[in-house]
Amino acid sequence: MLEKIDSIEQFDDVIKKESKFFLLKHSLTCPISHAAYKEYEKFANENQTVPTYFLAVQDSRPLSNEVAEKFQIKHESPQTILFSNGEPLWNASHWKITSRSLTSAFGENQ
Repeated sequence: MLEKIDSIEQFDDVIKKESKFFLLKHSLTCPISHAAYKEYEKFANENQTVPTYFLAVQDSRPLSNEVAEKFQIKHESPQTILFSNGEPLWNASHWKITSRSLTSAFGENQ
């Protein structure tokens, strides 16, 4: 399940609905972000029970900024954050976003 979110309200709904999920901050114009998105997509397809969301930074700048400010995680793009019970547990950016690193992060943070 790979679902795009665009607004702070949608993100707030996800925080309330999901006890544990990944969020990817994705740039539509960056080749590194494209590679990270492909890895994220692979992880989502292989782990369909894990909720996976993404935002396009160019389309959702207010949401991207809100996540960075609210959770004190320096904005990077691409960037993946694992949330559990409304709090960030793990994050990675750029080439560190791989299907393997996502699988490992999810398993280590049960």
